[in-house]
Amino acid sequence: MHWDMWFGYVVTALLFSLSPGSGAVNSISNGIQYGFRLSLLSIFGLQLGLCFHLLLVSCGLGTLVFDYPTVFSLVKWLGVGYLLWLGWCKWHDSRSFHSQDTLYSANKYRLFFQGIMVNVTNPKTIVFLVALFPQFLDPTISYTEQLIVLSATTLFIDASVMVMYVALAAQCAPWLNSGKQVTRLNRLFGTLFVGCGILLALSSQ
Repeated sequence: MHWDMWFGYVVTALLFSLSPGSGAVNSISNGIQYGFRLSLLSIFGLQLGLCFHLLLVSCGLGTLVFDYPTVFSLVKWLGVGYLLWLGWCKWHDSRSFHSQDTLYSANKYRLFFQGIMVNVTNPKTIVFLVALFPQFLDPTISYTEQLIVLSATTLFIDASVMVMYVALAAQCAPWLNSGKQVTRLNRLFGTLFVGCGILLALSSQ
């Protein structure tokens, strides 16, 4: 892959990762509530979910979602339901950020699984990758090698952006840890999850 094409992909992938979405909301919410270290588990989950999409696209299975509305709708409504459920849970969560009760009750497997599900149930990621990858593939160079480079670049950029979101959120947590602010922030993130779900429900290919 030529450097100019790779750099173009880096810029595109960076903008995609920085754009507000369920992954960013999930990372910021966890960073505030659980701190930096525990939130890394959720980021690992997000990247595993992204690996799932990259594998589907690399194997050509991503076209099932891109070309067949029934498959797209099935994955989409699973994602909508999951985001609405996360929003409901966050809205009713009244635990203080970084409190011992919060940290002890944090299920590490749940945080990891939540990250996986947030990305796996988002069919727009597959559609984005299916539409994007061909624009940066050079037919004169090994297809497999280019897919490996693009996939590794995607994972590195997305993980870096999510770590940045978590780090910033964790730094802000000590100034947001009063009772009223905890309730307001939990309801804000609950509303954002619901908003992501609604946007996904209203989306089309």
